[in-house]
Amino acid sequence: MRAAGRPGARLLPWLLAMLTLAGCQSTPTDPVPLAEDVNLERFAGDWYVIGGILTPFEGDAQDAIERYVYRAPDVMETTFEFTAGTTGARRRYTPTGYVEPGTGNAVWGMQFLWPFRADYRIVRLADDYSFTIVGRQARDYVWIMARSPEFSELRWEETVAWLGSIGYDSSAITRVPHGSD
Repeated sequence: MRAAGRPGARLLPWLLAMLTLAGCQSTPTDPVPLAEDVNLERFAGDWYVIGGILTPFEGDAQDAIERYVYRAPDVMETTFEFTAGTTGARRRYTPTGYVEPGTGNAVWGMQFLWPFRADYRIVRLADDYSFTIVGRQARDYVWIMARSPEFSELRWEETVAWLGSIGYDSSAITRVPHGSD
């Protein structure tokens, strides 16, 4: 019998992801910077994952897209889709983001599996909402995202250098291929 046919087999990756994220408790003392006054309605929509320090479950991702739908004052429905590089299968996850009050909408608890919520912080956001960086206080994972999959090498290098300057391991940041990359 294949694992996908067993009840609960679809929840296993989420459970493992939450345990992985919850286990990362070594947090630098300096807080990561936060974007100011995030307008959730403008933030909603499609974001191409350009790269980052990815979780083990998305490490071979290609054509990754994160989609946000604004549902309530403090809730963002999320869909994360990508092609798994090793299998070519399209994977889809649908966590819910719960915005923490008093954070300018920049700090969320991302819930993949109830009752666990992973730290999710919008650390940088372009004024025109064309580019964002989402990270975690522990600086163990980070996602560089843009409204378009095109991202110049210069912009990439500047972004990676900036992430290094705020405590991320810039040598661990990788690009996510899109289309003909």
